Amino acid sequence: MTDTNSAGLTEKALWGGYSRTGNPSAVHDCYYQCANNDPKIPQLWGYMDDLSYASGSIAQLHVSTTATTFDILIYRDGAKQQVVFQKQQLTGAFQQTPADCSVNGCGWPVTLEISIDSDWASGAYVVELTAIDGSLLTYDHVFLVRPGENHKQGRLLLVAATGTWTAYNDWGGSNHYEGITGESGDQFSPVLSLNRPWARGFVKLPIDAPRIPLRERPKMGAALRYPHMEWAYANGYSKKYASAGWASYERHYLHWLENAGYVVDVVSEQDLQYQPGVVDGYGCLTFIGHDEYWSWEMRDTVDTYVEGGGNVARFAGNFMWQIRLEDEGRTQVCYKYIARDQDPVHDTDQSQRTTICWDAPETGRPGAETFGLSGTRGVYAGWGGCCPRGAGGFTIYRPDHWIFADADVYYGDILGAPSLVFGYEVDGVDHVVKDGLPYPTGADGAPENLLILAMGLSTVFEADHDNGMTPFIGSDDANFAAMAIHGEVTPELVDRYKRGSGMIAIFERGQGCVVTAGSCEWVAGLIDRDPQIEQVTRNVLDRFLS
Repeated sequence: MTDTNSAGLTEKALWGGYSRTGNPSAVHDCYYQCANNDPKIPQLWGYMDDLSYASGSIAQLHVSTTATTFDILIYRDGAKQQVVFQKQQLTGAFQQTPADCSVNGCGWPVTLEISIDSDWASGAYVVELTAIDGSLLTYDHVFLVRPGENHKQGRLLLVAATGTWTAYNDWGGSNHYEGITGESGDQFSPVLSLNRPWARGFVKLPIDAPRIPLRERPKMGAALRYPHMEWAYANGYSKKYASAGWASYERHYLHWLENAGYVVDVVSEQDLQYQPGVVDGYGCLTFIGHDEYWSWEMRDTVDTYVEGGGNVARFAGNFMWQIRLEDEGRTQVCYKYIARDQDPVHDTDQSQRTTICWDAPETGRPGAETFGLSGTRGVYAGWGGCCPRGAGGFTIYRPDHWIFADADVYYGDILGAPSLVFGYEVDGVDHVVKDGLPYPTGADGAPENLLILAMGLSTVFEADHDNGMTPFIGSDDANFAAMAIHGEVTPELVDRYKRGSGMIAIFERGQGCVVTAGSCEWVAGLIDRDPQIEQVTRNVLDRFLS
């Protein structure tokens, strides 16, 4: 396979990896994109020195290429594409890349400094690099421009899930899931550098790239399927492209918002920690897609904002892991499953900052306290062996709530099913059903005034019917949830985590309000222009902005 669209590398040069299980299935191969240290192999890569920039600042671009020259074009990726910078025939230079670049960064020298001019509106900016070295070489990167201090009234602030982007980015070999670290070179990395390129599919995608939820209900006895991973393997994309990144989530949401007439500014989650005042003055913060990794300080910023009268519209799922940021946000730390054994802050006076799931007792800060819902009470739906033939949408329980005004929903309707908005990871809370209506128990830290409006079924246990495919998730996450939250793994506890939920919920805190549609795939309804999903989205945003 020759892939000129991702730097012109051949299959052998483009992919490296190991087998996590020994299973030859593509979904278990840690295939990844990386630079090749052989300068005879044509290639073009690049990254910026930060995730986001203030107006008037200088951004540094780092490029490694075998081409003599290369071109650059930068545009704001909004509903209307706006080119802001371009240069041709820049001098190219090849750089050696360390094997541990995923962990410690590529370390390439600065190739070009770019002034972020005052007329660059807040948003996401795509960097297109092109060159010729025997064939056409291309590479795409993305960075954000933060808003200024003025003119925030009536504007939305979209917070990009950059903690999750980083966690899934497998360029160079390692992320928070799989990798080439450890003594045997086959472990995920708890430490990740942002000073490296984004994997292919995080910035741009074809319009027909599969999303994770299964579009067709599996037939009886069918083998487990993961079409997005199959497509990624066949077309030279990161197998994590559909789990995180600008291209799969925020891009679609921003385009929909701007086409609908909303004025939107954009920041990174790292900005919530290092620039907490960036949220001041906005009537609504909004989140979309897969939003799994948060630091303590990021939560502080959102909690303070809401208590002071701000509103949150979170159309996103899987609020799960605590992270720590180092090196001014250029390094992300999350020990996850091995946190109790290897995170250096565990069993110290900083034990609350242990990078484990938020619902673990070490943190003392359940996930539901910030957004009302939590990933450990929900998670997987609509893919592999996790509720593969589920409803695909949220079952409506309280249709008379203002969120559903003019959406023409009835009790028992399934909202968003045609677009499969319920999946692939969802958030819920412990609850009981009384007289046909769900109520939170509060056992997992859910706010007392949380009102559950709609629900669906999920699981953290991937059932294996022995139909010819090794499960991708299996029982690993159910075992972890039992151990992390309860301190032991028993058949009874694992059985408990076989049954989860995803919800649409609302609660007030202080002077503000939080609405959470706890699903990664809410954006699929906006992509498909589902009129009910669009109406509910407008109801929330318009009320919060007013």
